[in-house]
Parts: sequence; C-alpha cells; structure tokens
Amino acid sequence: MIPNNAGKMIAKWWNELPNKFPSITADASIVMPNHFHGTIFIHDESVGADLHVGPGEHNDGLEMGEHVGSPLPGMPRPDATLSQIVQWFKTMTTNEYIRGVKQTGWSPFPSRLWQRNYYEHIIRNQADYERIAGYIAANPSNWGKDEENPYRGMK
Repeated sequence: MIPNNAGKMIAKWWNELPNKFPSITADASIVMPNHFHGTIFIHDESVGADLHVGPGEHNDGLEMGEHVGSPLPGMPRPDATLSQIVQWFKTMTTNEYIRGVKQTGWSPFPSRLWQRNYYEHIIRNQADYERIAGYIAANPSNWGKDEENPYRGMK
C-alpha cells in the first residue's frame, strides 16, 4: 500500500497517540483504502490497566460494555480508557479530513469517515501478538479480495 495524503494523515495521528496518552504505545498499524488496523499497548504498570470496554464494543466474547481487568481498589486509573483513545483518534482524523476536503480537494465521505464502533481484542501473550501483528502486516495482500475494493477481481 502506498498511502495518499489522507492515508498519511491517518498514520500521522496514529503516531501522535502516545504524545496525547503517555501510558500507551501505538504499535503495529496499517492504513488501508477502506479501513485501518492498529495495536495499542497500555504499558504504565504503576497505574494498572483500565481495559474498560465501551457500549457496543466487542471483547473476546464478553458481554457488551463489560469491564475486564479493572484496576485494583485504590489504584489510580491510566490517563484514558481505550474508548477515549479511539474516540480522540477518530475525532482528530475526521476533523483533519474535513479540512482536506475543504482546502485541498480530497474526496468527501458520504456520511461518516469512521464506523461508529471498532473491533478490539486483548492481546494476552507473545503468540497472540505475533498472530495479530502478522495479520496487520499481511492485510495489504488481502486487498485484492476485499468485498469493498472497487477493483476486486480485475487484473
């Protein structure tokens, strides 16, 4: 994948996440023509990890909106929940995309730049991480089969 200016903008805001939220690491990522993949590590062990799952989000088969891995009683919370981190990322990228439409002629999006929710998975071990990072890295090779690819099946 060779990102256009909009794709470069998405990657820029992804890389900005740790500056906004110091307790995370923005790890493996890929900007695709119609979606984005990325991994976030909550690494500040001094505050614990609040892995709160917001309403309507999925987490390894747990009930919608269920807390997993809440901090121990008396422990402070990290600087933001995963939902807040994703919301900030979507807000920053949407606002800059709108500026790109108005100022530089980017194609407008029909209703929303991002879908309402997102998929999440808690990475539990090194093998899980390697599988997910491999999936992200290989995602461009699957673009030719993506149902939303307007050039799918063409040679």
